[in-house]
Amino acid sequence: MSYACISLVLLLFSPVKSEVNEEVRHPEQEIHNAATLVENKLTEEADSAFGDRFDEELVIHPLQSGDVYANFLFRTRWDLDLLQPGSKVSHYRLFPKSLGQVISKYAVRELHLSFTQGFWRTQAWGEPFLQAPAGAELWVWFDETNNDIDRSWKELTNVLSGIFCASLNFVDSTNTVSPTASFKPLGIVNVTDHKFLRHAVLPREIACTENLTPWKKLLPCGSKAGLATLLKAERLFYTSYHSQAVHIRPICKDSDCLSTSWELTQSLSVVLDVHTSGQGKKEWSLFKMFSRTVTEACPLATRSTIYVDITNNDQENEILLTPTPVGQTEATVHGSKRTYAVYDLFQPQLYSASRSVNVILKWKQRQELSVVSVPLLYAERYVSGYGLQTGEINTLIYNNHAFRAFPVLLMETVPWYLRLYVHTLTIITKGKENKPSYIHYEPAKDRKRPHLLEMLIQLPAGSVTKITIQFERALLKWTEYPPDPNHGFYVSSSVLSASVPSVVSMTAYDGDNIPMSTKIFPFSDDSSYFVRLYTEPLLVNLPTPDFSMPYNVICLTCTVVAVGYGSLYNLLTRTFQIDEQSGSRLTVRLANFIRRMRGVPPL
Repeated sequence: MSYACISLVLLLFSPVKSEVNEEVRHPEQEIHNAATLVENKLTEEADSAFGDRFDEELVIHPLQSGDVYANFLFRTRWDLDLLQPGSKVSHYRLFPKSLGQVISKYAVRELHLSFTQGFWRTQAWGEPFLQAPAGAELWVWFDETNNDIDRSWKELTNVLSGIFCASLNFVDSTNTVSPTASFKPLGIVNVTDHKFLRHAVLPREIACTENLTPWKKLLPCGSKAGLATLLKAERLFYTSYHSQAVHIRPICKDSDCLSTSWELTQSLSVVLDVHTSGQGKKEWSLFKMFSRTVTEACPLATRSTIYVDITNNDQENEILLTPTPVGQTEATVHGSKRTYAVYDLFQPQLYSASRSVNVILKWKQRQELSVVSVPLLYAERYVSGYGLQTGEINTLIYNNHAFRAFPVLLMETVPWYLRLYVHTLTIITKGKENKPSYIHYEPAKDRKRPHLLEMLIQLPAGSVTKITIQFERALLKWTEYPPDPNHGFYVSSSVLSASVPSVVSMTAYDGDNIPMSTKIFPFSDDSSYFVRLYTEPLLVNLPTPDFSMPYNVICLTCTVVAVGYGSLYNLLTRTFQIDEQSGSRLTVRLANFIRRMRGVPPL
C-alpha cells in the first residue's frame, strides 16, 4: 500500500473537528506520520519474529582524583540457540553475522576479548566495572561438542585477528594456558571442565583506531546514531586509559531458564583528564569530553540511557546538571550505594533548540581535590634483582578491610624463557608464612608452553601479603629476538579473583532501571561482590647478544674476499690478448714517415 493511500485512509477515519480550532495539515506531514506508523508496526513485528533486542547506555562517574570515568555499554540479546544441533541461521538482524558464524562454526560457548591501552590505577581511581589487562586478552569456553579444541583455538584466533584488525594470529601454544579455577563461565554454567577453556594475553598489543573501527561496525546503528556518535577516535585515544571489549555468553531467556538466549556485550571504558584541561575545575560536559553531542537515540535500540553518578550530591556539594534529568535511580556498585541521574534519550524534552543533548555538570561551589579512598583490594607487582642471569618476581596484595578476611585466587602466567624456581616460592603475611589452601602448577616447556601457577590465598583483615618467586633468564636463539631486543620482553599481568565482603546487600536495588554495567558479573551471595583485578605487566631484560658483531664480521669477510681472493682469482684466470685497433695502420704509416725523416729504419 502506498503512502498516499495510507494517509487517505487515516484522513477518512479521523474524527471531525471544528474548522476554527483545527490547524491546517499539510499532505506531506500526513504522509510522513503514516509512514512512521507503518515503520513502527513493522519494527514491532520484526522484533517479535526475530526475538532480538538492543540496549545502549553511557555511565559517567566523576573520580575523586579529578578525572572522569566514562563507560559505554551496548548489549544485543538474541533469543536463539546458535549451538543447537541442526539449527542453521541464515538471517541476522541485530546480532552481528560475523560473530554469529564464528560461534556456530567453532562451537564457542563463551568468548571474551579486550584491547586495552594504559593501566587502571586502582589506588587513585577505585575499582572499575570491568577491568582488563594491558594489551590484548582473549579467553574462550568451547562447547562439549567440539572434538578438537586446539585446532579450533588456532583457527578462531586467526579469524578474530581479521575481524578486529589485530595481531591475534600471534597467539600460539607458547602464550596459551588452560586455567583450572581463575576463569569460570559468566553465562549459563554447563561446561566446567577446564580442558574446554583457552586463555591468552598479548601484552605488547597496542589498541588503536584500526581496532575501534571494526568494533563500531558490529553495532546495529554503527556510529551513525545513538551513543556511538560520541566515539571519536581523536578523543578516545587521547586519554589516560582506554579499554574496549567484546563479551559473548549464553543467558537464560526467562526466569525458569527453560531456553537459552545469546548476549553480546560491547563495552568501552575511558578515563578523561578533564581536571587538567578544565583549568582546575571539576566541571565537564559531553562536548568537552568527546567533542560531540548526542543528536538522537539509535532507532533500533529498545533502551538508550545516560547515567551520571551524583552520589556526592548534598547541600554542601550541590551538583547542577543541564538539562534536567528525567529521574534518579539507585544501585549497589562494589559494595556501596550509588545514586545516578537518568537521561532517557527517547524523551523529546531533553533535546534543546539545537536538537541535541549535551549533559553539563557544574558545582554550585568550587570543588577542591578530595582525599582518594583506598579500595578494599588491590595488588602491585615488580621485578627485583640485578644482572642478566637471575631475578625475582614480587607481588603485593593488599586487604584494606578493617575486620573481614577473605580468600583471593591468584593466577600467574610466565613465559618459558623465564625458568621459575618453584621451591623458592614464599608467601609472607604480617611476618608469618601463609600457606595457600589450593595450588596448581604446570611447568613450562621450552618453546612449547608457558608456566601456569594458580594459588588460593587467605588474606587477613588489614594485611599486606607478599609473594616472591625466583627465576633464571634463558638465552634465546638469535632468530627468536624481536627487532628491538634491548627494549625488553613483556610478562603478562597477574589475575586476582575474589569475592570481596560488602556492607550493603547486593540485591537491594536490583532492577531494569539500573546500569547494565553493574550486572556483568553474576553473584550468588548477597553479602559480597565479585572482583577481577589485573596487576601491571612486567618488562624483563634478557641476555642479548651484540647484533652489530655479525654485521662487522660480514663486512670484514666480504672485504677480504673481494680484495684478496678476488684479485688472486682474477690474475689466475684472466687471459691476455693483443687487440689490434681499427686505426693501427694509420698510426704505423705516420710513425714510418717520422722515422724516415729522422733517418731511422721503418717499422
